Amino acid sequence: MKSKAVPIRMIVGLGNPGSDYERTRHNAGQDLVELLARQVGSTLAPSPKFFGLCAKARIANSDVHLVVPTTYMNRSGQAVGALARFYKIAPEEILVVHDELDLSPGVARLKIGGGHGGHNGLRDIISALANNKNFARLRLGIGHPGQASQVASYVLKRAAAADQQAIDTAIDESLRVLDDVVSADWDKATRELHSRTK
Repeated sequence: MKSKAVPIRMIVGLGNPGSDYERTRHNAGQDLVELLARQVGSTLAPSPKFFGLCAKARIANSDVHLVVPTTYMNRSGQAVGALARFYKIAPEEILVVHDELDLSPGVARLKIGGGHGGHNGLRDIISALANNKNFARLRLGIGHPGQASQVASYVLKRAAAADQQAIDTAIDESLRVLDDVVSADWDKATRELHSRTK
């Protein structure tokens, strides 16, 4: 059965902490949430209790928690699980923004539910949510290096200038539809985003 969209109460941007990883392909999700926080006038501040940088934001007339985990990618679930438990946020009310190898730079796709597809951040979040996979995802394409053996080093490097520009454009287009995502107008958000980022 296909999961149904519900209003979003938490937006998570995945990445690795520290200056070595800034603007790397794997941090595309973090880049989006940091830009979102600036756009809505919220300040992401360290919250040791929630293992991340956190902020409250007003989006689509709703209060939304923004979080960037400050653990490494493979422990992203610590932040998501802690915040979800404290504020009683259901998995269906969470949007996780992450990099996606299977999409080209410049492509962004919305999805509800599904597996982790080998993404360590998603794998840990699913585990932290008691194996509930029904959270929403915003997938930001970063392209694939061509061979599985090259993936680990590829995602931790910065993209070529043209690819990074395409990723940034996809982030901008994604931010335009977030009001609709938060308010659960999933069909409209999906239609607009998927037509703009091909």
